[in-house]
Amino acid sequence: MHPISRRNAVLAGLALPLARPALAQSRFPDRPIRLIIPWAAGGPADVGFRILAQSVTQKLGQPVVVENRAGAAGILGALALKEARPDGYTVSQMHVGVVRQMLINPRPPYHPIDDLTYILQITGFVMGAVVRADAPWRSFPELIAHARANPGKLNFGTLGAGSTQHLVIARIAQQAGLNMTHVPYRGTADTLRALLGGEIDFASESSGWAPMVLDGRLRLLAVYASQRARRFPDVPTLRDLNMDIVVDSPGGLIGPRGMDAGVVRILADAFRAAAQEPAHLQFLERLDQPLLLADGAAYRELMVRTMNEERELLRQLNMLPG
Repeated sequence: MHPISRRNAVLAGLALPLARPALAQSRFPDRPIRLIIPWAAGGPADVGFRILAQSVTQKLGQPVVVENRAGAAGILGALALKEARPDGYTVSQMHVGVVRQMLINPRPPYHPIDDLTYILQITGFVMGAVVRADAPWRSFPELIAHARANPGKLNFGTLGAGSTQHLVIARIAQQAGLNMTHVPYRGTADTLRALLGGEIDFASESSGWAPMVLDGRLRLLAVYASQRARRFPDVPTLRDLNMDIVVDSPGGLIGPRGMDAGVVRILADAFRAAAQEPAHLQFLERLDQPLLLADGAAYRELMVRTMNEERELLRQLNMLPG
């Protein structure tokens, strides 16, 4: 055994602080993680991510605390990340609107690609147009025909101006020459309550409507995805109705810019495993949502392509700032 010289002891002492960050990093997480859901409680994105949060809590041994920040067309999660430390303890649900809203904002407060860390793509969102069960329209073409014959008389609800649900109807209105009134709400649950209460004539929404369609309170007229919803095989897609519009709308998990790759990997692995747990798969099946798992790099690349496509769509709809 070699005796420890004073010089070696000093060098060993200097080396200890250098090792501490790695040790601290290996213990991630050592406190609660805040998960921001930029929608009101009760909608599909909220419920699905709460299921994931419960599972990830068990896997990581620290609470994943859900914080709802509804409003502003779903960008409040991304805005919160702009100010958050990139240590993995603040993350947010991601959706295509996070990209789109910065294209239509004349003074965007963040860059939807460069100011975020893409952690994991998780699911797609099935969206469609629904009316009350007692509504006179039995099909989407009937609704369109009524809107054309009664300009300005129909009201429709969505998650907000510039949301995916809004832009689908805006594209249809542009192609068909329709004039309808848009009524924005803070979340899917609010939109569907307004529909059931008679405040609006139809809703363009994600599949939070599925249970109400199944129990007979609502009627689904069309879905926007590339394929028909599994539990509603008789309901046409917009493409089936000769409208060249397809929306699969992938969503997932993001964090602040500059996150450590090891922390990203821990979060991605935990959420990937949680997404494949029976409770989450049953939730997806209940709302006909597909599981679309992809790593952060692939997710980021998809959002870069989506940003370019959305810019062209918004240009066609005259929604880009001057």
